[in-house]
Amino acid sequence: MHAVRPFLRSGALLRSKRNAIFVMNHRNLTTPSSPIRASVSNVMVDQTGPGEVREDPGEGHEGDTVAGKNESGEEMFGFKLNPVSTKTGGHAKSEGRPIYLDMQATTPMDPRVLDRMLPFLTEQFGNPHSRTHAYGWEAESGVDEARQHVASLVGAQSKDIVFTSGATESNNLLIKGIAKFHQAKRKHIITTQTEHKCVLDSCRYLQTQGFEVTYLPVLPNGLISLSELRAALRPETSLVSIMTVNNEIGVIQPIKEISDTLKSWAKENKQQKPFLHTDAAQAVGKIPIDVEEMGIDAMSISGHKIYGPKGIGAAYVRRRPRVRLEPLIHGGGQERGLRSGTVPAPLVVGLGEACRLAKEEMGRDHERIKKLSDRLVEGITSQVEHIVRNGDPNGYPGCVNLSFAYVEGESLLMALKDIALSSGSACTSASLEPSYVLRALGAAEDMAHSSLRFGLGRFTTEAEIELVITRIVGVVNRLREMSPLWEMVQEGIDISKIEWSQ
Repeated sequence: MHAVRPFLRSGALLRSKRNAIFVMNHRNLTTPSSPIRASVSNVMVDQTGPGEVREDPGEGHEGDTVAGKNESGEEMFGFKLNPVSTKTGGHAKSEGRPIYLDMQATTPMDPRVLDRMLPFLTEQFGNPHSRTHAYGWEAESGVDEARQHVASLVGAQSKDIVFTSGATESNNLLIKGIAKFHQAKRKHIITTQTEHKCVLDSCRYLQTQGFEVTYLPVLPNGLISLSELRAALRPETSLVSIMTVNNEIGVIQPIKEISDTLKSWAKENKQQKPFLHTDAAQAVGKIPIDVEEMGIDAMSISGHKIYGPKGIGAAYVRRRPRVRLEPLIHGGGQERGLRSGTVPAPLVVGLGEACRLAKEEMGRDHERIKKLSDRLVEGITSQVEHIVRNGDPNGYPGCVNLSFAYVEGESLLMALKDIALSSGSACTSASLEPSYVLRALGAAEDMAHSSLRFGLGRFTTEAEIELVITRIVGVVNRLREMSPLWEMVQEGIDISKIEWSQ
C-alpha cells in the first residue's frame, strides 16, 4: 500500500513545509445514484468477518477492499442501501439523486481506480518523460505498468498501445491517419450507417478531401451483411471501420468474421488486405476481445466507459505487420510519434487499473448484468404491451433499447426525472431528430422517437431495477391513457391506414 492511503483513510494528511501545515480531510466514497444507495460513508471489509461491512474512518490494512454484501447477498461495493418509499398504483417516489441507468454515456469511477491514481496526483507527480531524476522514473514506471494492463485486456503487446484523450480522438487518429497515409494508391473507406458520430464525421471529413466512403446498411437486428461487405470491397479500399458493440442498441458485430472476409477477399483477388479498425469503446472490458485472434489492426478504447477516469483513452495500433498512419498531433514525439504531448500519468494509471479490474471481474460482471437485464426486459414487457426491443437480443446485455408505441419519447423522459436515462447517444442528445441508428434498422419515425436506452453496469442493483420497472410501467400506462391514439387502438382502429389531413 502506498504511504498516502493510510493517511487519507485516517482522516488527515499533515505535511509541513516552511512552518506551513496542510490538512487533507478524508474522502468519502460517492455513488452514481441515491434512491437505493444515497447515504454513503467510509466503509471497508472487516478483516475479522469475511464479507462483513463496517463503518471505519480509521487506517486501512494492506489487501483491504471496498466491498461488502447486503442482506440478500448482493455485493454493494462499499455502498449502503437506503429505504425507498413507494406509493400504490404504479407510482414510486424516491428521494435523492436519480437512479443511474445511462452507462453507455459514462460510468462511475470505481473507487479502487481512484485509490490507484491518488499517489500520482500527490507525491508521484513527476513528468513520465523526465529521464534524469526519480520523479520522472516513478511516473514512467506507473505509465508502463498501466500500458501492460491495457494491452493484457485486449490480447496485445504493450508497445502496440498509444495513449490518447479518449475514444473520439482515437477514432479520429486511426481513421484519418490510416486513410491519409495510404491515399496515394487507395482512397476508399468502408464503414456502417450505425457507427458513432465521431466515426461518421471523420469519414465525412475525408470525403471533402477526395476520399470515397461506402456506408453499409445494417439488417433489422443491427448486424451487417458479410456478403454486402464483400461486395463493397475494391482494390483501392484501404480501411474498413466497424464498431464492435453499438452504443445505442448493444448489437455485437462479428469482428472475427469480418476480418476473415477481408483476408479471403484479398487472397482471392490478389490484393492488399484493407486494414480493419474497430471502435471498441463500448466493448473493451465488457466482452472478451483478443486483437490477434480477431484479426484487428487498429482499435479505439475509452477510459470512462469501463469505470475509469474521463479524459483518457487508448489506440491499439498493430506493429507486426505494421499499421502505418499519419499523426494528428505533432510535438515531442511521445507515444511512438503518433500522439505527441505529455502523457497524463494519473489518468493513464487510472485507465490501467480500470483495465486490470475489468479483466479480473469481466465474467462476474457480465453474468450479473445479464441477470439484471433479463429481469428489466421481462418485468416491463410482461406488464406493458406494444413494446419493441431494438437490435439483436443476443447483443451486450448492459445496453437495452426499447421503443414504446403510442408514447412520445420526450414526454416519457420528462416523466421519469427520478431515473437517469437517454433516448440515444449522449453525443447527439441535443438533437430533436430521431436516432439515426434506429432509423438505419428500419424503425418507423414514431417508434424511433419513443425509444429509451437503459444502460446497466457494475454498480447497478436489483433494487434499482425493480424500482425502474415499477416507474416505467406506471408512467407508460398513464401517458397512454392521455393519448387519443391509444384510445383509437383500444377501439380496434388501424391508425396506420388513417389519412391524416395537414
